[in-house]
Amino acid sequence: MTLRLTDDEADALRRRAEYESRSMQDIAKQAVREYVENHSRRDLLRTVLDEELPRYAEALERLGK
Repeated sequence: MTLRLTDDEADALRRRAEYESRSMQDIAKQAVREYVENHSRRDLLRTVLDEELPRYAEALERLGK
């Protein structure tokens, strides 16, 4: 896989990597892991709500009164 960054993105990544004394690759890999984890959690929550909320809609409606 090749990651193509703009000059500004590459400069920002390089500065961050230098600041943290880490490689640019390590920073990019961590960013990908965090992105996937965060979006996976959100998708799971959305799925659970879509499946479970209708089941309890009547009870939730009564509790709201």
